[in-house]
Amino acid sequence: MNKKLSKGIKISIPLLLGVLLIWYSVSTSSADELQSIWQKIKEANYYWISLSVIMGVIAHLSRAIRWKLLLAPLKCRPPLYNSFFSVMVGYLSNLGIPRSGELLRGATLASYEDLEFDSTFGTIVTERIIDMLCLLLIIGFTMTLQAPVIIEFFSARNINLSLSISILIAGIVLTYITYHLIKNSKNKWIKKISAFLKGLLNGMKSITQIKDKGKFVFHTLLIWSMYIGIFWVTKYSITETAELGLGEILVAFIVGSFSISITSGGLGVYPLAIATVLHIYGIDKASGEALGWILWTAQTAIMLFLGLISIILLPIMNRKKIFN
Repeated sequence: MNKKLSKGIKISIPLLLGVLLIWYSVSTSSADELQSIWQKIKEANYYWISLSVIMGVIAHLSRAIRWKLLLAPLKCRPPLYNSFFSVMVGYLSNLGIPRSGELLRGATLASYEDLEFDSTFGTIVTERIIDMLCLLLIIGFTMTLQAPVIIEFFSARNINLSLSISILIAGIVLTYITYHLIKNSKNKWIKKISAFLKGLLNGMKSITQIKDKGKFVFHTLLIWSMYIGIFWVTKYSITETAELGLGEILVAFIVGSFSISITSGGLGVYPLAIATVLHIYGIDKASGEALGWILWTAQTAIMLFLGLISIILLPIMNRKKIFN
């Protein structure tokens, strides 16, 4: 298959899926429901939405600072603006091509700092592992609060949790076996892959060499506190969702987090996922979708704005490095 065509398909499918989900949401809603969703968005309390935007920016800034801590053992100490701009460029890329942001983020910083891409990318992989562990801890905590609701939600959609966990474990084992096969191979091309993996592991090992581990833990907690906090404060923007408790918010947060990876930036699917979960707690469809759209729009706007600003400012702030 032509490379350009293949790339076009990879970009267009998530976008088309998002558009189809928006169409599905509109087509399955009555005129009164659509009017109600729009009315609730217009009448939302924008004080709480503005506060959620500030919290979103704090989370992104904290992520950039945490990344600097991972890069330090690799003898790379980029200025904060470079790590922050690279993070935002990555987020912007994810809105168009799912899961492309990590690659672009690593490549962007590597192009302005004296560091190999594989090592830079290794630190990002480490970040993702840490974040996955954080999400698993949140899921575990939420299960203790809302176990019956979560089990019922997944069962109703024929999602086998035990099978999903088994597949994850099998994937880890397969990755381990593949790595050792590549490591011991004599093939020229596989040796190149092995060299890349070594650089990747070098970047991942940086977490064991962080001097200020307390600061790393602090920013990890701050990032996830802001993520949940965004959801918590935004619920007050709509009257019908203002009384939701911590358990209900955490369930919606978890489902919303997974839904983002389905389409480009969660386009279309995120509001539907939020509305579906909140309906279990007696929140009407219009209020649930309105909250979902407010959450999605506010955070996407941050990524669009700061991502575009970062693309413009990166070469300007690094003009001395470019021309030297």
